[in-house]
Order: sequence, then C-alpha cells, then structure tokens
Amino acid sequence: MSRLSAWRFVVAFGVVSLLADVVYEGARSVTGPLLASLGAGAVVVGTVTGAGEAAALVLRLVSGTLTDRTRRFWAWTIAGYAVTVISVPLLGVVGVLWAAAALVIAERVGKAVRSPAKDTLLSHATAVTGRGRGFAVHEALDQIGALLGPLVVGGMLALTGGDYGPALAVLAVPGVGVMALLLWLRARVPDPAAYEEDAAGPAPDAASAPSPAPDAAAPHPSWLAALPRVFWVYAGFSALAILGFATFGLVSFHMVQVDVVPVAWVPVVYAAAMVADALAAVASGWAYDRVGGARVLVVVPVLTVAATALAFGGTLTAVLTGTMLWGVALGIQESTMRAVVADLVPTRRRATAYGLYAAVVGGAAAVGGAALGALYEASVGALVAGVAVAEALALVLLAATYRGRRAAVLAA
Repeated sequence: MSRLSAWRFVVAFGVVSLLADVVYEGARSVTGPLLASLGAGAVVVGTVTGAGEAAALVLRLVSGTLTDRTRRFWAWTIAGYAVTVISVPLLGVVGVLWAAAALVIAERVGKAVRSPAKDTLLSHATAVTGRGRGFAVHEALDQIGALLGPLVVGGMLALTGGDYGPALAVLAVPGVGVMALLLWLRARVPDPAAYEEDAAGPAPDAASAPSPAPDAAAPHPSWLAALPRVFWVYAGFSALAILGFATFGLVSFHMVQVDVVPVAWVPVVYAAAMVADALAAVASGWAYDRVGGARVLVVVPVLTVAATALAFGGTLTAVLTGTMLWGVALGIQESTMRAVVADLVPTRRRATAYGLYAAVVGGAAAVGGAALGALYEASVGALVAGVAVAEALALVLLAATYRGRRAAVLAA
C-alpha cells in the first residue's frame, strides 16, 4: 500500500480535525451558558474556561518533551483525541458545577496530549506543501467542523427546549469517526517524517532552521540550549497577545447576561465566528508564505482590541461584529502563529518547541481568563483598557521577533 502524497496527508488530517471540531467546538459553543445554568458567575466562567485553555497549552510542555523523547507521535495523537471525544458527551449528563468544570478542563487536556505530536506530524508534510499553505488548509478544514458542531448543538437545543444532554450526546457520533480515520491514517503513513526528509535531502535540520541547528545529533539537549533566542521572544509576543484574548465562554456569558442573544442562538453565532476563523486562516497562511509571519501577525493585537470593545458591547450589532472579529483573530492565531514555530526551530526539537511554546501561551491564557473575568465584573471599560495594554506590549515583542528573525537569516 503506497504512502499518501503530502497534500493528501494534510487534507486527511484536516478531516480528522474537522470531525473532532464538530465534537469539541460544539461543546465549547455553549460552555458559558452551560456553566451559568449550573450557578457559575463571570469570574467562575472566566476561570474555568481560562484554566481549560491553559491546560490545553501548559501541559504540552510535558507532552511535547515526552513526544520528542519517545518518538511515538501517532500514539500521543490518538490518545489525546480519545480523551476529547469521551469527555464531551459526558459533559451533557452531569448536573453539578464542579463535575462540568472538570470535564471542560479534561476535554482541553486531551488537546494538550495530542497537539505537539499532531503539529509535528503535520509539519513534516507542510515541508512539501509550504508551511503557511499547509497549516492554513488544515485550519480551514478544521473550521468546517467548528461551524458544523455549534449548528448541531444549537439545533438540538432548539428541538429539546434547551436540554444540554441530548445536544452533547449526539456528538459521540463524529467522535467515533475521528478514531476510525486516525487509525486508517496511521496505517497508510506510519512515518510522516519521510515527507520532510525527501523534500530537504540529507540535512533537513540545516535547511529548516534560520540559524545553525544546536547539535541535532545530541539525543536530549536542554531546552534552553536547544531553542534559539528568537523563539523565546516570539513566545513572549504570543503570550501577551493571548493574555488579552477573551475566551468565547466569557463572550457568550456576556451575550446571555445582557440579553442580546437567546441561548439557543449562541452556538449559531459561534458557528459564524468559525467561518470568519477559517477564511482568516487561509488568507493569513497565504500572506505568511508571501511576505513573512511577523508582518502578517501585526494585525492580531489590533483585531483583539477591536473585538473586545465590540463583543462586550450592549447592542446586537456590536456584539455580532465583535464576535466576527474575534473569529478572525482566532483563525490567525491557530494557523499562522503555529506555522512560525516550525520555521524558528530545528526539526529534531520541534515537538519540544511546540510544547514549550504552548506552555508559555497557556500560562498567559490561565492568567488572562481569570483576569478578564474579574475586569468584566468591574466594568466593560476596565476590560477594554486592560486588553489594550497587553496588546500594545505584544506589538513591541513582535517587532523584536521580526528583527531577530532577519538577523538569524542573514547570519545563516
């Protein structure tokens, strides 16, 4: 049985993500209202959803390092998806706040387990397709699922009069599809690293790194020695950008609290944001391959401030416009911001880099989730001001990243 082409591998992995997104994005579209129905306030919603995002990111510090050490990329990927597709249907049958909060976080733990391995597998194929284009196509397919999942949940809520149990239980069906397709894909392409080896020739690390790779033959160098300085500057930019980026849990909590969007329509609004996410991912991926990541990413802090000011407004028009801008910013974060990491770090340390990068960003997500929830309870003005400060600082580090990247390329 012949190996799939690089593009077919990217597309097949995109379909896996599509089905998985039907599952977990369907659940995330109602996380805020679900927790509120169990007695949560804004601080609790912000803290739980922020902790969930932090778990999805910080724990990659462990999973990324272990993935590089064990080289069992498929095993970590499959295990992580399994945790997610099991957790979501259970979320619909628990009736107490602490259990629901635990399952929200467990679903995100599944993402932490799989993401460094999955991104590394995908990065090998994108060495052939183009980093920006490959990650963008994957993200676009991913977001089709992010569109369908909330629509399924919203439809079920409308049919059942707002009963979360059936709405989340039906998501077990695409979960089965995720696991079946993953097992098939592993059988067809057991070693995706061959894509990059074929594309780069005998010295892929030297070709992929912006500066000479730090002793790629060493089995396990320390993470400080293994990763270039520009990577850490870039991670700092990303952390500040995420620090001021509200979770949809908090955004949807606001929608219901100010009574501008009925609960059954919240998933539909989320689905529309995922369309914006997908379009932004494709556009930013194309731009990244054309003009470079740092210049493309300058729009993220600007979009984040604008999205916050509008999404937490008091009118339907402002909230919907802000949510669409939120989706655009998210699309760039989840595609192009990930692609930059692959271009800053040698191949042998890439899973570790993705894990460390996610840990830094995850710490920011945890702090940001709780802080933005508290600022929201103080006032919307305080929330917008706090976000503006964080994003202004992010722009400073983005400029430093761009200068460091140029210097590394010139020195290579």
